[in-house]
Amino acid sequence: MQSFRTELELVNHSGKALVEKDIIELDKKIREFREGKIHEEKFRSLRLARGVYGQRQQGVQMIRIKLPFGKISTKQLRRIAAISDEYSNGNLHLTTRQDIQIHHVSLDKTPELWAKLEQDEITLREACGNTVRNVTASAEAGIDPNELFDVSPYAHAVFSYFLRKPFGQELGRKIKIAFSNNEKDTAVTYIHDLGFIPKLNAKKQRGFKVLVGGGLGAQPFVAQTAHDFLHEDYLIPFVEAVVRVFDRHGERVSRHKARLKYLINKIGIEAFMNLVKEEENAVLNKVYAIDKTQSETILQFKNKLPSVSPAIDEFKYNQWLRTNTFAQKQNGYFGVYIKVLLGNISSANAR
Repeated sequence: MQSFRTELELVNHSGKALVEKDIIELDKKIREFREGKIHEEKFRSLRLARGVYGQRQQGVQMIRIKLPFGKISTKQLRRIAAISDEYSNGNLHLTTRQDIQIHHVSLDKTPELWAKLEQDEITLREACGNTVRNVTASAEAGIDPNELFDVSPYAHAVFSYFLRKPFGQELGRKIKIAFSNNEKDTAVTYIHDLGFIPKLNAKKQRGFKVLVGGGLGAQPFVAQTAHDFLHEDYLIPFVEAVVRVFDRHGERVSRHKARLKYLINKIGIEAFMNLVKEEENAVLNKVYAIDKTQSETILQFKNKLPSVSPAIDEFKYNQWLRTNTFAQKQNGYFGVYIKVLLGNISSANAR
């Protein structure tokens, strides 16, 4: 696969040796699986942790692209659209967990596809499987006039810190994390394994109300409060401690009972928090300062508006303004909501 190697060289020139190793490993394991050297169940676990998901249709896979807190640049979206045209059917599926999925992809082509995505810093790693899944956040994070502060750098920090962490690769089940940007809980943190709502303490220091053990499914649980206020510097150590406790004490036999909510329901929130505190004493990073310049919402506009406005229906336009736009906290700018029916959008429309 000359093109596959070429794409990897482009990725490696940007200093991403771990990414290169990851993609080469996937390519190697696919060949070993084809040759019957790897058991199907073991290979399934490996490919899932690399965003490659089986479909009902034989011989093809669904690729899940992991977009931390749903943020995507126009350059990245164009890249994904081109990938769908080249390796699939030209359709993108946007998910409720702020991922993008591409269906009907040949298993043998997935390393090459991944290498091309990585040129624009797009990963598949841990988008599926028993891992720390994509970290989601409020869609309005960074531009909401009612938010205390932008939660984007915190969501990005959690995403980055836990990517490829050894203790997060073979959990009993997946871990889902969400950041709401205000008290309205717009990211529905109470149905997540871990949820964070921004807070300021009496000294105006940043932190979060922390929720643990939420989930839907056949037995839904509302998340319980772990901390009314957790200082921002203790965010990463706390999440690591929770993941390690879940890895150590979570269900391993019955898949249907292997979510964090069942562990907390079984032993109680007090006992669970005691385990977390013990684990916090053992983690390497007792505090972890968040780089707030990472992924913080910054407005950069280079294109000028057209000098001639197109003809519009004033009634429909004003109706759209009322229902699909809102004033941002950045004076003079607006957020725009776009409805994507069933989450499906063609590559042409994406562009």
